[in-house]
Amino acid sequence: MTTAFTNVPTPTLPTLPQGWPIGSYDTYQEAQRAVDHLADSDFPVRGITIVGIDPMVVERVDARLTWGRVLGAGAMSGASLGLFVGVLLSLFTAGAGLLPILIGLVAGVAFGVASAAVRYGATKGQRDFVSHSQLVARRYDVLCAPGTAERGRDLLASLALKG
Repeated sequence: MTTAFTNVPTPTLPTLPQGWPIGSYDTYQEAQRAVDHLADSDFPVRGITIVGIDPMVVERVDARLTWGRVLGAGAMSGASLGLFVGVLLSLFTAGAGLLPILIGLVAGVAFGVASAAVRYGATKGQRDFVSHSQLVARRYDVLCAPGTAERGRDLLASLALKG
């Protein structure tokens, strides 16, 4: 595979991006919109790169963890696994009825609660919240081949005028 402007194979190892900047945007969505506009304008988009400048990891807190929430989640997780195992056992055991399902459910709940309690107790209250992380950048630059940079800038300027 080759890029549109270098005739060399697309790198498989991390490398610095190549090209000239033709636009800079505050959000990734704006950069995507710019590249989409270029594609819609029959601009040669192969080899265009969106580069996140000043990347940072942002951790957003979703909820506070309590013993009730931890044990409830452990019970639900264990119940689903136990129910699955119980159904499998009842399908492959002739004349077993509902007993394997009930045993699997009860054992799953017990195991789920116990394992959740052990995991949460091991943290000793040092992480009493649930969160998710995102990799974001302060700005996003769109780069393209030097030979098409002027046309790309003109097309993106017309996009900016449209609003």
